[in-house]
Amino acid sequence: MIKVIIVDDSAVVRQVLASEISKARDIEVVAVAADPYIARDKIVALHPDVITLDLEMPRMDGLTFLGKLMRYFPLPVIVVSSLTPRGSETAMRALEMGAVDVVGKPGASYSVGDISALLIEKIRAAAGAKFNRVQPQAPGRAAEAPAPLFRTTHKILAIGASTGGTEAVRHVLMGLPADTPGTVIVQHMPEHFTAQFAQRLNTDCPMEVREAKCGDLVVPGVALLAPGNSHMVLRRSGTQFSVEVKGGPPVHYQRPSVDVLFHSVARQAGANAVGAILTGMGADGARGLLAMRQAGARTLAQDEQSCVVFGMPKEAINLGAVERVVPLSRMARQIIETLSARPDAVAAGKGALQ
Repeated sequence: MIKVIIVDDSAVVRQVLASEISKARDIEVVAVAADPYIARDKIVALHPDVITLDLEMPRMDGLTFLGKLMRYFPLPVIVVSSLTPRGSETAMRALEMGAVDVVGKPGASYSVGDISALLIEKIRAAAGAKFNRVQPQAPGRAAEAPAPLFRTTHKILAIGASTGGTEAVRHVLMGLPADTPGTVIVQHMPEHFTAQFAQRLNTDCPMEVREAKCGDLVVPGVALLAPGNSHMVLRRSGTQFSVEVKGGPPVHYQRPSVDVLFHSVARQAGANAVGAILTGMGADGARGLLAMRQAGARTLAQDEQSCVVFGMPKEAINLGAVERVVPLSRMARQIIETLSARPDAVAAGKGALQ
């Protein structure tokens, strides 16, 4: 049984979350707390497996509490934040400080049912999460940027990630040169949060990173991040690639979905693509990565040891969708080598699994 403590200053939110989470037979809400001081005592007494944490609370704000928790009593924390620009900025800081994942509070874009189903899955994933993340590299586009390696190219790099993926994606992009082929990314995040995430990546990484808009061209040196609450697909017109941002039902409880992106990359780019699936819960992206490999694309997966949650990569590996398994610390270098490989080298290396 997974033991959860809910920390939120709103009595209504505490009641709603407790009621919804308790519908899962394998999860028990052992306590609720209106502020970090109450939460501290209950954490020490009850030793929960997971905490859900609001960031805007009286007496002590959520970020301050999270910092103390990660220092003295580290355990998986899921941030439950308001779907606002300010809320997304604070939530991004929480992820950098060690929170495992983030969900938005119910509102105009997400119903209570939508949030509760997703939160239950995230709690299950967080309960098994590891705190062995690769230490973030120091920011600094000019000083730390890898040397340019590529000429103008028609290749496409597609990346998918979920739980633990914000730091994993950041780590990979910081290791890629400024002229990396056009890159498309799905990171499971709520609406508004992806814009803040893209801005932070753009500050730290050699490539230009931005939240995708419908019709954006996929060109070397630019990474497009799928906006929260919208799917993103790759389109092709002649030799030019672009993205379409659209609605549609969630896939694997997710919108954006990695599977939706990867399937479109398989159809539109075929053997001219490289796909990488990183840490995350569930199976989203596994079948899409298989479609990419069957279309001739090169496919990579993050290894179990470096994943916060070895869900999505594991499912892709089990399906036979993955050509090569590599640790996060080497993922950027492996992507560069794979994108740079000659056709004869690709043929010789097919089927390798390391």
